[in-house]
Amino acid sequence: MTTLAERAAAAAGRADTAPEPTALAPEHTIETAVDPGIPEPGPDGPEQVPVWAAWSRVMGTVREIAKNGWYGKPGERGSYQFRGVDAALNSFGPACRLHGVLVLPVRTDASYRDVKTSTNKASRECTVTVTYRIIGPGGDHIEVQSVGESMDSADRGTAKALSTSLRSLLLLGGLVPVDGHDPDSTNVERGEAPVRTAVSYVNEICHPETSAGRLRQIHYELRQTQQLGAFVTNEVGDEEAVGDMVVRIGKARAEGGA
Repeated sequence: MTTLAERAAAAAGRADTAPEPTALAPEHTIETAVDPGIPEPGPDGPEQVPVWAAWSRVMGTVREIAKNGWYGKPGERGSYQFRGVDAALNSFGPACRLHGVLVLPVRTDASYRDVKTSTNKASRECTVTVTYRIIGPGGDHIEVQSVGESMDSADRGTAKALSTSLRSLLLLGGLVPVDGHDPDSTNVERGEAPVRTAVSYVNEICHPETSAGRLRQIHYELRQTQQLGAFVTNEVGDEEAVGDMVVRIGKARAEGGA
């Protein structure tokens, strides 16, 4: 049996060499599709076993999916690794074909809600509950449900929620382990969340261990909440606009001052 990459290379009349990876924007690095090395079914097709046995074999084939995607720059505050639907499909697709398993959505219940982000931008929240039918090589099946949620300001909310639902089904239903700590978090604050006040930033701004990068982030957060002109008591007891204070301390810190 040959892998999918080897069959494609043979059909194209070339050696199976992997292309050089493309440089990705550091702000949101996506997962790169990698051939998982799972062979195609032989000429006789998959073995005719019950669906529970076939799905167990799929789980045995997909032993691990690493978190190769990054949101933000590695090491920066707020960045985190993730494994998205692309990584799940890249592993489970070949494994399901190998063992003759189909995973089909047979019912979708969706609900929508108009919301606003922390920057007061209009958005729409979509929540879906999807019933999937897992069909074995002999035609018998089991049904499971998975929920997905998304928030989008355009017309991609439903597609994102469906992708999240499918990813959850494959990763949780397949009991797929990952090597390393799970630092998942969200990068979108709901509009109902309270806005942090300018005064609450003062101690962090003045702290000598607050990095220049964090000071830039604080300036951005204050600008997003329209608080750069808010007056606070600075480190020497004077009243100063918090935006000016961040810039002043940031410049001094960059020049090696206090």
